[in-house]
Amino acid sequence: MATMTKMTTSEQLRTALESTDRKALLIFKHSTRCPISSGAYEQVTSYLNNQPNEQVDYALIDVIEHRPVSNEAAEALGVKHESPQVILVRQGEQVWHTSHSQITAETLRGKLNGL
Repeated sequence: MATMTKMTTSEQLRTALESTDRKALLIFKHSTRCPISSGAYEQVTSYLNNQPNEQVDYALIDVIEHRPVSNEAAEALGVKHESPQVILVRQGEQVWHTSHSQITAETLRGKLNGL
């Protein structure tokens, strides 16, 4: 079972983005105040609990508690902020992203298990 690392600082974000030269990173931007985001969180957790791609690192950014980190991720990756949102990063660049009800365990499996 893979786990999501909580990303709470700009330094953590920079280090994680730098490591994508070696291993892909999926960032999940989550709002604890949004029911749609709660549903997406359940879908991401379901994916992580059922044979996730272990060759991918997984990170969680709480967009309420850590808004500066969320904004920095959006700016660094050139992706308009949304929440909930997943962003797949390889070699320091976003290669795929989706948001809201498009975040499902099935979608994640299809996108990530082929890497």
